Order: sequence, then C-alpha cells, then structure tokens
Amino acid sequence: MPSKPISILVVDDHPLFRQGLTSILDGEEGIVLVGEASTGREALARCHELKPDVVIMDIQMPEMNGIEATALIRRDCPSTRVIVLTTFEGDVHAMRAIKAGAAGYMLKSKVGDDLAHAIRTVHAGGRSIAPSVAVAMADHMHADALSPREIQVLELAAFGRTNRLIGIQLGISEATVKVHMKSILAKMDANDRTHAVMLAVERGIIDLRQRSR
Repeated sequence: MPSKPISILVVDDHPLFRQGLTSILDGEEGIVLVGEASTGREALARCHELKPDVVIMDIQMPEMNGIEATALIRRDCPSTRVIVLTTFEGDVHAMRAIKAGAAGYMLKSKVGDDLAHAIRTVHAGGRSIAPSVAVAMADHMHADALSPREIQVLELAAFGRTNRLIGIQLGISEATVKVHMKSILAKMDANDRTHAVMLAVERGIIDLRQRSR
C-alpha cells in the first residue's frame, strides 16, 4: 500500500513566487500541494482548514509576519511542521524562526532542488537549515545579545539620529545614549556606529525595511 503523500501549504505574499514553488514541487514523488496563502493570518486559517503536513512560510508579509504565524500554527496545529523560506540570511532571523517552532530555515536564492529534500527531512522529524545560515548561527552562538534599549538606540542611529536626538526621543540623557552605544560597539565587535548598523542589518537584529521615521 503506497504511503500517504506529504501535504504542503505555501505561504508567500508574491503570487509569482508561489507559482514558482508550485513548479518546483510539481511532479515530486510523494509531495502534494494542497493550498496557498498570501498572509500570515490567512496561513493560520488555512492550516485549521487543511491540516497540512508541512507549511512553506515567508517571513515578511502583510497583516501578520511569518514568524508570528509560525508560532500560532505550532500552537494550534502541532502536527504541522514549518519551513521558513526567505531572503533573510541573518542568524537572528533564523533564531527567531526556530524559537517560534520552525523546523527548517531555507533561503529563496538557493532553494532549487533542496526544497523537496528539506520537506522530507522536516516531515520525518528532522531539521533543515541553510548551510550559510547555520554557519552564521554558530559564529554568533556565544555573542552577548543586545538589550531591547540598545536595539532602540541602534535603530535610531541607523536613521541618522545624533546621540542628543536619540536621547530626546527615548527620554534618556545624552550621556546614557553614549553608554548604550559603547556597549553596542563592544558586543558587536564594531569599529564605529556605522559599522554596528551594517552588522545589525546583516544579522537581522534591525530591519530598516520595516521602519520609517
């Protein structure tokens, strides 16, 4: 008796990318696409309806991002496994996804034939992490994490705020801002604030695309 095929829900807010994934998976033995969604909120509803074995999840989407949706799907549909498929290569994004319950973290730029293998791996109870992301996670495993306040300071610095203006916006003194910035540079092994911003964006600590000031 043939085994039941692995059912897949694809979640991405770009129709052409969903179509591309469908083309990649079409014809893969033992894998069947059962549905699509374009937002995290819609993905949660479709999971309740379809009970897919594996969800292929983007991160940056309207209404609810993929990490939030992953956490809710794992809470409400614990038998469903999630693979995050994204453009974000930073270790912090990956750690957030894994903490939310994702079993896989793959990069859109390198998906190719690896996707079907990743699906089979996570469906069998394993994990599938893109090699470059796994290396980045290992490199920063023992690094001191920035505090929420330090992240706020760094975000404002990324948008060109001076220490004085950062202090005014956060309701703290300029001297305190300088203390936070010194701590940020030390934790990130950065040469200056510009270097710290660059490293933070690269790792996914801050996301300038989601903020406008």
